[in-house]
Amino acid sequence: MGKDKAFLCVGSETLLARALRLAATITETVCIVGDPDKFCAFRHPVISDLYRERGPLGGIHAALSATNSDLNLVLAVDMPLINSNLLSFLIEKSRQSAATVTIPNAGGGFQPLCAVYRKQFREIAEESLRAGENKIDPLFRKGICRIVTEDELAQAGFSPEVFRNLNTPEDLEFTRLACREK
Repeated sequence: MGKDKAFLCVGSETLLARALRLAATITETVCIVGDPDKFCAFRHPVISDLYRERGPLGGIHAALSATNSDLNLVLAVDMPLINSNLLSFLIEKSRQSAATVTIPNAGGGFQPLCAVYRKQFREIAEESLRAGENKIDPLFRKGICRIVTEDELAQAGFSPEVFRNLNTPEDLEFTRLACREK
């Protein structure tokens, strides 16, 4: 993208402002995982990675290390088509299950940055990070997950397209057009 995706605008707000607003419709406690210097202007606590430069698993681990909540929604900043109905749906699926992670498997794979994690996943993440393993998908195959299938999502009225994230200027333009059409 050439710049930090968090500060890209779609409509009248940045991707970060949108994600924060969306998360706040689901929970009172909203945090940012990232560089405190970069995000200090936002009115939310900022959590630094304990294992730096380790990708999404490092960020999820940091969030779960800082929380007191059992259920924790993790939401990427670069998924602007996600809506509060989907987040509520995932949280409800999580509450109905004893699984450590409730995760959609849609749009070509697992969606670890739009999932609900129980605090206990922190230990699983830490074990992996200590072993030098940064990949998160293998952890979802260890029988700890409530996988929400693409069919389940479709039956609830959600398209796999909502998980489309922004990686290129073309993705950003597509999203801007999609948001204008709504």
